[in-house]
Amino acid sequence: MNKPHEGPLLDAARSAAGVGVPHPHESAHLHVAGEATYVDDMPELAGTLHAALGLSPLAHGTLVGIDLEAVRALPGVVDAFGARDIPGRNDCGPVVHDDPILADGTVQYLGQPVFAVLAHTRDAARRAAARAKQVLAIEPLPPVLSAREAHALRRYVLPPMHLVRGDAQAAIAASPRRLAGSLSVGGQEQFYLEGQIAYAIALEDGGMLVHCSTQHPSEMQAVVAHALGIDAHAVRVECRRMGGGFGGKESQSALFACIAAIAARRTGRPVKLRPDRDDDFLVTGRRHGFEYDYEVGYDDDGRVLGARIDLIANAGFSADLSGPVMTRALCHFDNAYWLPHVAAHGYSAKTNTQSNTAFRGFGGPQGALAIEAILDEIARALGKDALDVRRVNFYGRSAGGDAHAERRVTPYGQAIDDNIVHALVDRLVHTSDYAQRRREIAAFNAASPVLKRGLALTPVKFGISFNVAHFNQAGALVHVYLDGSILVNHGGTEMGQGLNTKVAQVVAHELGVPLARVRSTATDTSKVANTSATAASTGADLNGKAAQDAARKLRERLAALAVQRWRVDAAQVRFADGFVSAGEQRIAFAELVREAYAARVQLWADGFYATPGLHWNRDTLQGKPFFYFAYGAAVSEVVVDTLTGESRLLRADLLHDVGRSLNPAIDIGQVEGAFIQGMGWLTTEELKWHPQTGALLTHAPSTYKIPTANDCPAVFNVALYEADNPADSIHRSKAVGEPPLLLPFSVFFAIRDAVSAVGGQRVSRSAAPEANSGARKREGLVMHPPLRAPATPEAVLDAIAALRA
Repeated sequence: MNKPHEGPLLDAARSAAGVGVPHPHESAHLHVAGEATYVDDMPELAGTLHAALGLSPLAHGTLVGIDLEAVRALPGVVDAFGARDIPGRNDCGPVVHDDPILADGTVQYLGQPVFAVLAHTRDAARRAAARAKQVLAIEPLPPVLSAREAHALRRYVLPPMHLVRGDAQAAIAASPRRLAGSLSVGGQEQFYLEGQIAYAIALEDGGMLVHCSTQHPSEMQAVVAHALGIDAHAVRVECRRMGGGFGGKESQSALFACIAAIAARRTGRPVKLRPDRDDDFLVTGRRHGFEYDYEVGYDDDGRVLGARIDLIANAGFSADLSGPVMTRALCHFDNAYWLPHVAAHGYSAKTNTQSNTAFRGFGGPQGALAIEAILDEIARALGKDALDVRRVNFYGRSAGGDAHAERRVTPYGQAIDDNIVHALVDRLVHTSDYAQRRREIAAFNAASPVLKRGLALTPVKFGISFNVAHFNQAGALVHVYLDGSILVNHGGTEMGQGLNTKVAQVVAHELGVPLARVRSTATDTSKVANTSATAASTGADLNGKAAQDAARKLRERLAALAVQRWRVDAAQVRFADGFVSAGEQRIAFAELVREAYAARVQLWADGFYATPGLHWNRDTLQGKPFFYFAYGAAVSEVVVDTLTGESRLLRADLLHDVGRSLNPAIDIGQVEGAFIQGMGWLTTEELKWHPQTGALLTHAPSTYKIPTANDCPAVFNVALYEADNPADSIHRSKAVGEPPLLLPFSVFFAIRDAVSAVGGQRVSRSAAPEANSGARKREGLVMHPPLRAPATPEAVLDAIAALRA
């Protein structure tokens, strides 16, 4: 597996301060002991009621009536309410106000909450809510259940988006070679281990406290205030930690927070809402599934000369975060490649299914996967190794290393000045022994009629920042106590990714104290206000910088006291190893703190950070939406059983760029976890809806298959690419949450490589467009098999059957 991280990150200065050192997660000891407190672990206050949701049994219909009196008469029920009982605004949409808390007038998907039940016990509430079919009067309307059907009807939750550079159609027409095709990629359930949950407590004078498992406490504060019809200052939202979020708790925790708060206001009693896992699946959205139609022109070396693509996302019934997701998908269609002429068109299709939302990668994976499929197809058409085609299409090297400056500008107008993909891929090719393994796999496949192996290397270029500029800000508070211990609070949320650990390391580094002297507290809207969501991989970047700002203010105040004490120049004062020193003189940090208190020096500070240099025109899709890019690459080797369609990952070699790592242990864990999660999306995690009723059929672990420990490859080599971030990020580190989720593209294309071997890497007889014309050539070209994602055994067998047809 992984060797201990070595290199310049462990130099003495950083090691002493705690930054760059593989410290364990700050709550790891609590997790393994079962002592980490989540919302459902909190002791329930006397009189706590439990809420459950009555769900629509139809995918589309007109809501004629609800017999709430019949619900209130059921055993153990205290109250029940519908949309018209909400005191404020019946809306929890994060951007567009088209997402009701409870359905009113129309039901728009099977599983949409229509009413809420309050009971003395959770079981009683759930039993009453399950009577939805008996108490709801709904006149059915025809549902639209697929993205392509909605696209054909021009039903969208938002206007289409267009990212254009040059004249793609003319470039394609003038190209010596052309191809066209389509691809289907499914969505993905977040499958957080801790489900959605909210616990609301009515406070004095109309106040409300909501403990909520959410990635965005400030948004929850706002939507709860709107739902109750009160000011935001009366609402406090707190989140100590989440048992996973992955984007599913960025906006979609709002419905649960609002219902709990409304119920607590109605009854004056604490209310907890924790849906059953099946209901969580039925109510909430997930990663957007995408459909693609593309046309590309290229030359004999495989260079893309022009590309046109339609990206059709299944948005579900409301806008939710589909706009930013589609924007990021369009901005990541290029991935690591220079596309001189491109026309990318994004359509957020409105269907009568759950409203899809943020998921790790936030549309980036769906955008980048398309160009990887196109390049893989070009390589097979030319009879080349796909790696060679990828390399000739790479963006130009960093400034000064490439004569063609235009090859370093993205279709959305941002210059790429930090491109390390060439060197990173070269290193991975060498360390993974790619060339030799390619020869060995060819020999294996020639001698093996049933089992086929495949190999693929895919790169990653991922933009870091929210693509809405004003979200790129953060605040923090740092308190120093008289014993020298330190408390830090920031606007980010901890969902297992180690954010609190990294922020504590930053503060410990600035004040020169051991990490054990710094403690992170729960995210709380009454401490740091107006925070952004912990999303877009920006948690450590934003909150680390804000906490650093606060800690530096404290250090400067204490340094000024040391200057007075010793009458030295401020440049001589050092904070390290729990001491403050200047030359031969030194004092314990805690002792200096006590002196500062006696001298009436302020021992707490606030910090703020706003990412510089960002700008974005959402109408033209042009600007600089990203502060920097993170890079990576992966080589995957698989074996496919051509009789059953089953596949297994045998080996994976990952090399990922995290800049100057704040914590190598946490970063490696994030890379490993993202790789396996992304592999699940592309291989096993298949979402299915009933084609007539719109019922989600894969709504529990029994029918929805996430990867397990058994799916990890026997050989799993993960390494961090050491290179300072050219951008002024926190300690020159780079974000690590989302970018490595694109690394398992290599697994999907390795499976496609293995399936291609069934026909000796030959095309299915109706799959290849002839060069220089729109006609279909019926034999003789090398091409990809028509493999959809996820590449389940059924999908693999379908692709094999197409090759053999």
